[in-house]
Amino acid sequence: MHHVRTITDSAYNLRGSAPPRPSLRGTGVPPGTLTAVPQADQTSPESFPGPPRPMRVTPVPLAELARLLDADEPGAPVSGSTGAPEGDTASGAGVSVTGITHDSRAVRPGDIYAALPGARLHGADFVEQAQSLGAAAVLTDPGGTERAAATGLPVLTVPDPRGRMGQLAATIYGKPGEDLLQIGITGTSGKTTTAYLVDGGLRQAAQKDGGLTGLIGTVESRIGDERIKSERTTPEATDLQALFAVMRERGVSSVAMEVSSHALVLGRVDGCVFDVAVFNNLSPEHLDFHRDIEDYFQAKRQLFTPERSRAAVVNFDDEYGFRLLTELKDEGFPVTSFSAEGHPDADWRAEDVEVGPLGSTFTAVGPGGQEVLAGAPIAGPFNVANALAALTALAAAGIDPNTAAEGISAVPGVPGRLQRVDAGQDYLAIVDYAHKPDAVESVLYAVRKVTEGAVHAVLGCGGDRDPHKRPAMGAALARLSDTAVLTSDNPRSEDPLAILATMLGGAAEVPAHERGTVLLEEDRAAAIRAAVARAEPGDTVLILGKGHEQGQDIAGVVRPFDDVQVLYDSIRARAAEQAPVGPTHAPTLTAAAPSPSSPAPSVPPFESSANHRTDNQNR
Repeated sequence: MHHVRTITDSAYNLRGSAPPRPSLRGTGVPPGTLTAVPQADQTSPESFPGPPRPMRVTPVPLAELARLLDADEPGAPVSGSTGAPEGDTASGAGVSVTGITHDSRAVRPGDIYAALPGARLHGADFVEQAQSLGAAAVLTDPGGTERAAATGLPVLTVPDPRGRMGQLAATIYGKPGEDLLQIGITGTSGKTTTAYLVDGGLRQAAQKDGGLTGLIGTVESRIGDERIKSERTTPEATDLQALFAVMRERGVSSVAMEVSSHALVLGRVDGCVFDVAVFNNLSPEHLDFHRDIEDYFQAKRQLFTPERSRAAVVNFDDEYGFRLLTELKDEGFPVTSFSAEGHPDADWRAEDVEVGPLGSTFTAVGPGGQEVLAGAPIAGPFNVANALAALTALAAAGIDPNTAAEGISAVPGVPGRLQRVDAGQDYLAIVDYAHKPDAVESVLYAVRKVTEGAVHAVLGCGGDRDPHKRPAMGAALARLSDTAVLTSDNPRSEDPLAILATMLGGAAEVPAHERGTVLLEEDRAAAIRAAVARAEPGDTVLILGKGHEQGQDIAGVVRPFDDVQVLYDSIRARAAEQAPVGPTHAPTLTAAAPSPSSPAPSVPPFESSANHRTDNQNR
């Protein structure tokens, strides 16, 4: 049995050389690792494992792909199997390619198998599996060449195979991105919400000609109304180009896409040129991957180059955004700025902002004094910035701002982003993905503005990630909530109590007269129940950190866990304990809609599979 213990009670409230073109990866980063287990709902109609693939692909001669590699990297070895006679299959003569994958389990007949070096294993260790599934050739580095050549398959050897996958995939699938209007969003916070809002505007515009839209991001990818569970914020280059090809094949004309710093550094968006690239903001995160905040900024900065994008949309109000804006103007790069704070020097600014408990309204003032009535359909002042970013990006892409604003306002919600859970209770219950200090503070400030009573907040920190941010997160929760319940997130290989101790240390730094009651509960479900137990009419229960995630990683075992479902069940259980004897009516749940085109479910699905990605650790 787990017990809640009151701690305080206050009346107050790899190193290497620069990669060859076209990869824009920087130096001094660890090598890529083999990716990820395909999810059950990430299958194509043909029931192959892995993400969707296009049904129709024009075969590309392997010799043409070999020449492409050689042309872009003079002197790079492009070789067939050692000792293969001229004209033999192993030389690649007469071989054609219809796909490419980096996952040996997802190989289809006619694929190039990209055997990548990893931290523990090399993709060449699995080349026999790839061959048995019909691989036509292997792309690898010198460390994998001998093992790949032993199969008798043609082998393309380049110094940096990960850096060439995007270019090869785009070529194999007929450069599908060129037929899509692509809007990419990067930044520390707000990528997911902004992507959904951009998609709302794209959908509104597409309705006029019957077109479809696509979405690629942390929560899911969508092809029209078909939803695909996301494995990471930005797919690997092989999967991304295949996804673009599927979108084109099914009539999609535009796509909104999150672009993570990991994706930029690891070359996942190699082969992409975005029509509009959006910069939301930057604050410390992923410093277990980046050397420091400057390295993190430079990773994001890669998106705003002619090789990556044609135009930029940048947050005037953010410190790093203003720096980027200044640099891009000096370079003569097309850039449009936006300011949710209403700065008159921004190209688009928000005026007459009215923040409400369910969303906000504002007037977007654009170039030449153009005024557009707009709304952020999700609560919180920071979502005004996200909505304005989406509107500015859509306008920069050539979409009528009034049409864009209408589509943005119609978005019914974003999973795990200030998502309301309604089980008939007389207090507000919210789940949010905030998992960094700035985001935690922003959400708590936003909730404070719409809460008449007390705020009871639950938060944990993930293991094996960004340990430096734990004290700040504990301090933010203790300072800004009436009840701060410190608990587990995804402890992974770390001791959950050690993580909690660090968070508690941050909370203890808050002066006693400035902090609320701090509770410590290792078990996350018990922590949520503890917060619910303290709620009174007019209060808010806020569950932070995991948002849309459907699992919890504890000591390497991923268990089903859904904050929305656990919060909903906790509210109902408390109501049942307090209810008088007699017939009762089952309450309903108000959740963020899974997509802007489908209604919210009455009860969210609780998945039982243990094979969930619990966070986007490979963002």
